[in-house]
Amino acid sequence: MRKLPHSFFEQKTLKVARELIGKTLVRKIGNKTVKEIITEVEAYIGPHDLASHSSKGRTKRTEVMHAQAGTIYVYFIYGMYWMLNIVTEEKDFPAAVLIRATEKVKGPGRVAREFGIDKSLNGKMLNEETGLWIEDAPSVPHTQVIKTPRIGVDYAGAWKDKPYRFILKN
Repeated sequence: MRKLPHSFFEQKTLKVARELIGKTLVRKIGNKTVKEIITEVEAYIGPHDLASHSSKGRTKRTEVMHAQAGTIYVYFIYGMYWMLNIVTEEKDFPAAVLIRATEKVKGPGRVAREFGIDKSLNGKMLNEETGLWIEDAPSVPHTQVIKTPRIGVDYAGAWKDKPYRFILKN
């Protein structure tokens, strides 16, 4: 399969999020390669999105969200889980897509654990050198994708209800 070019991630965040459903997340560490279809994602779009880390301003933690599209943004949550995000849109506009699930792994913390993702990848690009990339696949029909509000963002006011979560049916 063909790796998604960085230009794919330069598109609007909601388009990238929707189109990531059905693509293949690939992690290569040494001689071991893990590949699974992405089945659930969430979009976080700019400093005005109160559910996004970037709503707190440009900080050391969120600096990577201002990087080039296709940059890996990894952060630690609840003192126990790494979370995998991919930066989207144009440089200096803080937006990203969280990978929430794959065909066999449900939950963003579990995805990071199963794919060996940790802070060492933060700020690096999706490519063979980092051992993490996404391969292309045919687009999933709209009838096979469910849009819902994001999870765990009750603090975000009206932004908690935005349908920025995309899930592959079944």
